[in-house]
Amino acid sequence: MTRFQVKKVAVLGAGVMGAQIAAHLVNVGVPVVLFDLPAKDKDGNTAQGAAKNGIVARAVEGLKKLKPAPLGVAEDAVLIGQANYEDDLGQLADCDLVIEAIAERLDWKLALYEKIAPHVAPHAILASNTSGLSITKLSEAVPEALRHRFCGIHFFNPPRYMALVELIATPTTDAQVLDDLETFVTRALGKGVVRAKDTPNFIANRVGIAGMLATLKEVEKYGLTPDVVDDLTGKKLGRASSGTFRTADVVGLDTLAHVVRTLQDNLSADASAGATKYDPFYGSYGTPAVLAKLLEMKNLGQKTKAGFYKKGGRDILRFDLAEGDYVPGGAKADEVYGRMLKKPAAERLRLLRDSEGAQGKFLWAILRDGFHYAAVHLATIAESARDVDLAMRWGFGMQQGPFELWQEAGWLDVAKMVQEDIDKGEALSSAPLPQWVFEGPVAEAGGVHTPAGSWSAAENRFVPVRRLPVHARQLFPETVRGSGAPTVAEAGTTISDDGDVRVWTLGESAGDPSRGRVLIASIHSKMHAISPDVAEALTAAVELAEREYDALVIWSPDEMFSVGADLQAMLPAFVVAGVDAIEGAEQELQNTMLKIRYAGVPVVSAVRGLALGGGCELAVHSARRVVAMESYIGLVEVGVGLVPGAGGLAYIARRAAENAAACTGSDLLPFLTEGFTAAAMAKVGTSALESRKFGYLLESDIVVPHKDELLYVALTEAKAMAEAGWRAPPRRRFKVAGRSGVATIKGQLVNMRDGGLISAHDFHIAGLIAHVVCGGDVDAGTLVTEEYLMALERKAFCSLIVHPKTQERIMGMLSTGKPVRN
Repeated sequence: MTRFQVKKVAVLGAGVMGAQIAAHLVNVGVPVVLFDLPAKDKDGNTAQGAAKNGIVARAVEGLKKLKPAPLGVAEDAVLIGQANYEDDLGQLADCDLVIEAIAERLDWKLALYEKIAPHVAPHAILASNTSGLSITKLSEAVPEALRHRFCGIHFFNPPRYMALVELIATPTTDAQVLDDLETFVTRALGKGVVRAKDTPNFIANRVGIAGMLATLKEVEKYGLTPDVVDDLTGKKLGRASSGTFRTADVVGLDTLAHVVRTLQDNLSADASAGATKYDPFYGSYGTPAVLAKLLEMKNLGQKTKAGFYKKGGRDILRFDLAEGDYVPGGAKADEVYGRMLKKPAAERLRLLRDSEGAQGKFLWAILRDGFHYAAVHLATIAESARDVDLAMRWGFGMQQGPFELWQEAGWLDVAKMVQEDIDKGEALSSAPLPQWVFEGPVAEAGGVHTPAGSWSAAENRFVPVRRLPVHARQLFPETVRGSGAPTVAEAGTTISDDGDVRVWTLGESAGDPSRGRVLIASIHSKMHAISPDVAEALTAAVELAEREYDALVIWSPDEMFSVGADLQAMLPAFVVAGVDAIEGAEQELQNTMLKIRYAGVPVVSAVRGLALGGGCELAVHSARRVVAMESYIGLVEVGVGLVPGAGGLAYIARRAAENAAACTGSDLLPFLTEGFTAAAMAKVGTSALESRKFGYLLESDIVVPHKDELLYVALTEAKAMAEAGWRAPPRRRFKVAGRSGVATIKGQLVNMRDGGLISAHDFHIAGLIAHVVCGGDVDAGTLVTEEYLMALERKAFCSLIVHPKTQERIMGMLSTGKPVRN
């Protein structure tokens, strides 16, 4: 069978979603051309020449200003091809995937399909990024020859950051088309794919928006304000930190209203409308009065700088419907409910249900409504409960989907509480919970998720997880609670687990005997901080790998690589033995970095999330870096009044010398500028791509779109390096910029200090960084070693740690978690 390859993608529609989808394709290296209507000139006539693509050009330019940034590097906007429907439809013939992302108007979409159909390549997939229109109805306008390659593809906003993509088939979509598209979206775009049934708003928006409307009704019932509700429904509840109302503002109240209208227009309270259209919760889909008022005021949320919230000077104001205006916000929930939400699931739900206070009653009500809604609609919207839970995790930022929480809290106990509320008329609908909740396999299993699979209400059985070949690359994919999938801690063979570092191998359990030849080191200290014990354990892991294995991969399964050196672990030694103890600890950490750099086996750092300070230094001293797209790498020690002390500055100086040697110029300073600035300003790459721009990643390093493929790629890379005969680089001396370079940099720093851009202490720290990266008080062009520069690092680090201003910064960070500017 011929492998489906996506060499180029066309995105039709340069609106907010279309442009951002194009941006993410650029992020992952997929060539893309963005289409829209021909632009008009000032007289209303069709523009000519380059101006004809004005709509697309403005959209692409706008990508550079959007927050959060849709592009990994803003300069990559130039890689988005620009086209219009009048002149450029011939370009579609070169595209393997065409994504339609125009406005949610059925008539507009149908007219566009008719226009593009003759130009779409015979092998290409055509997919509509609709958020809720019927894919089957859309397919009826697609020429018959294209229908088997047509489906729905629903990205969530913002598409770079949101993990979920829903795929929706029509009755005529070829099964292989959906498999091919899922493979591309998973591996190339790094997304979690859920296949949804062709029902209004599919899965995530159906459950999520219904949940938001339910929340608004319960808010009104219990008389709560948006700020208190967001405090309750954010991180405390295991959901997105933005809570309910702030999330609505970010999404856009017009977008929210559109999705609500989709529910209103396509569902019915009439049971005779049929299983897919009848919705016993239809009565809760009315547009809330507060939303209608804000729409009337054209306060659409973040995009108009006013929605449920707006800024009033330095204060955040909230909208008060009774006042018809904005009033001071910032109120917090009662602390007792925060404590309740930390209890085990069963106790937590029971406490909330029995609560006498409005906030507790509200929390129980929205959880109950969520359980009720998901159970009633499972059969019609999703293949299984697993799809609902993952859709809510990936699309709405929940830590657990509704069925997972229900099952954890005790399936039948929660079911009885929910049904009692339904019987008492306290729920949003009088529809009873389905019979399968109380009787049969689900009740016997204690929930909808089992090792055999997750419950399909439509098929009345547990269905196993769908597996495509691409999923084999995810050695530890996300799973649902109750599935019985092994955790990382249970996997493989543990060699040692000392000093907050587990050293282990996958072995033949991963289906590849050669993987057992690669050692894995997983840091599991708090925030993966590098204490002296962690450094010692990493050194021991390198030595073990050199003796008995082919390679070493440093990888951890959660959201961060390492936040750097553990300052708290160093403080007791500092108090007892003074700065000498700190210097000794720093030297040991530097020795660990050199051990990794010059190891007798390739050491690969598999980076995901935060790699800050010492975490960044650990990565840059590895033989190779395999990095998740959403990784944030940088030397941030300036924030606590220190300089990088584990070889980070030596790395900057060495890379500058290597880059200069590869060019014809002899002046080192231009090659030092980026690295010095990044360290002195504590810059952190906001993506793997920007981290590469700052010099923390090399062109030879690998960026992986899907976080769950990171270990697979790192192991594959480590094995390949070993099998290719990898050897550590020779220890070379290299040139430094010397005292003249220090003087030049300090001259620029003086201007910044005198202009009030940096403080006197910032100036002092930056001067020390310049001293180290330029090699100290030596002539320009002097040859030095890494060890020499690391000695300068230690001296600078130790001089700062006894400085009162630095100690203020350290204590401020340790006590509040926020940097102190002094």
